[in-house]
Amino acid sequence: MQREWLLALIPLTIGVVFLGFGAYGLRRAAALRRGGVTAEGRIVRHDVRRDHEGATYHHPVAAWTARDGRACEYASRLGRGSVARAFRVGACVTVRYDPRDPRRCAIQGWDAPTVDRVFTAVGALLTAGTPAVLLVRLFTL
Repeated sequence: MQREWLLALIPLTIGVVFLGFGAYGLRRAAALRRGGVTAEGRIVRHDVRRDHEGATYHHPVAAWTARDGRACEYASRLGRGSVARAFRVGACVTVRYDPRDPRRCAIQGWDAPTVDRVFTAVGALLTAGTPAVLLVRLFTL
């Protein structure tokens, strides 16, 4: 039983981390929906990143002018393997940003909260499920 308790720390830790990342993303998206303003932007380039297996991910970079006249630029935190026509370089996009801190923003249509919802669900399942499995195991010995 001693070893099982130690092994249970692995999914529990992963669950807490996933839950934290997901909740942070969902709170960020909700704050932008409530207090953010929109602006017309343009995709100026794509930051291309490769993972350790060689897969390529495109992160569009949108540029716009904030209401106070500041020029802003934002690289999406979400990358995709392919780029739809609506997000190619030169495409007009709608950007929702925090007027107090334009670095907090999202490209509408690209930065969907779906990834954050998945992280939250998987994190909650692992975080709540691991102790539940351990309790059942403890009481059935």
